[in-house]
Amino acid sequence: MPRRTDFSALINGHTAVIEMINSGEAGVPALNQLLRVAQEALGAAGMAFVEFAPTGGRVIVATGTVEWALGHPLPVDDPDAVCLLSGPRVHQLDTGRLTGRLGTKLTGPARSQMVVSRAEIGGQIVGSLHALYPADEDQPCPDHQCVMAYVASCVAHLYGDQCGLPVHVDGPIVATLADGLAVVDREARVRLWNPAAAQITGQAVTDVLGQTVPFPLPPPGQALDHRLPDGRWLRVTSGELPGPGTLRVVTFRDITNRQQNVTDHDLFVAVTSHELRTPVTVIKGYADTLTDHWEALTDADRQLAARKIGQRANELARLVDRLLSSTAEAGPGGMPPAPYDLGDALRAAVTDLPAELRRRITLTAPVGLPRALGHRASLATVVTELCTNAAKYSPPASPITVTAGADGQTVSVRVTDQGIGIRPEHVERAFDQYWQGDSRDHRRLPGAGLGLFLVRRIVEQQNGWVSLRPKIGGGTVAEVRLPHG
Repeated sequence: MPRRTDFSALINGHTAVIEMINSGEAGVPALNQLLRVAQEALGAAGMAFVEFAPTGGRVIVATGTVEWALGHPLPVDDPDAVCLLSGPRVHQLDTGRLTGRLGTKLTGPARSQMVVSRAEIGGQIVGSLHALYPADEDQPCPDHQCVMAYVASCVAHLYGDQCGLPVHVDGPIVATLADGLAVVDREARVRLWNPAAAQITGQAVTDVLGQTVPFPLPPPGQALDHRLPDGRWLRVTSGELPGPGTLRVVTFRDITNRQQNVTDHDLFVAVTSHELRTPVTVIKGYADTLTDHWEALTDADRQLAARKIGQRANELARLVDRLLSSTAEAGPGGMPPAPYDLGDALRAAVTDLPAELRRRITLTAPVGLPRALGHRASLATVVTELCTNAAKYSPPASPITVTAGADGQTVSVRVTDQGIGIRPEHVERAFDQYWQGDSRDHRRLPGAGLGLFLVRRIVEQQNGWVSLRPKIGGGTVAEVRLPHG
């Protein structure tokens, strides 16, 4: 029997969301509440919203049975992204059609039904809304698509207000799929041409469909810089889509303005120079004190100086490792992922932390956890960066908890602090290279802005994902998800 929509719950719940927005609480909290309202009204097992930005998609809100997917990436060339970004704006599909990473994990071994609706502003895609229904339960009826289209339009309106959304950027810019996206056949004829492609090239979809793509294509997996007749430069990448037929997905962006690269380089030099100078100055100061005043110092003074030199040397070593890792491929190059005991790896990682940080940490790793699949050695870097970040943004004596867990899809590691917390609109921005949560006070909160950037690279190279969220009552929760071993 098809399930029905509870319109009373939808109207009452949406009224509460509007009042929430009117009181000034918008952005991710409002979006999260809207999905919870829609899940109840639609009788769905779980709901998720994927926000699309220039670099691709990412799950920024998830409820119910798919809450674990929060933070999961969806690259623009993933088969699931192509499926979601093309076709009708709202439709129902069998999850067996989804062959990419997210679709496989959302559904697991059992096939189910999913109702999907894109959220668009002026023809530009800001994201896609998903409602999941297990195959062994009552399936959605046609009015579910109408409700999903309505809720997706409400989500798009939240983006139009630009109050805490999008989460991928720190400013009043609507998160559209700014990269041009095309799908071409084996003769390079265009099958799909998104609005950004039309805007970048000046060629409307009606002009290019069925025609040869209007620029050269690089071999799959490679990039090509191409100059347009008007003097602008495009960077074009392509990849083959799995499945029957020979289709290629092509993405391209305008790279004419390279000034941002220069700005990033200058920022890198300025911040890292400061961060390297600080521990070096302390080490030199204590070393000079020992050299010049050894006889005048007490044993306690000498021990203190030696301890401070050791602490600062450890900080310097971690910073150098972080800088080197951020400019090279994160994770052990060429090593295939392998199963390992997550609890043992976490205990070893926490033991290796500096003593003053280790004393603040409580580790909970239940017996019988499934094995994680990845690179055990890199987990120490992930734990170090997340715990260091938690300590940086919380009072010196406040506790930090590290908790391991598992569900039917993944194993997880949560690092929770009781600090200043993170603003909902910054939960994605925090993973950008060189970005810091309180950039107004580098003296009080020093750092090169590379820690979380490095964590995301390491985790996603192992087919996992990482997310941040404000903790109820204050503080921040950082959560890493990895596949079962």
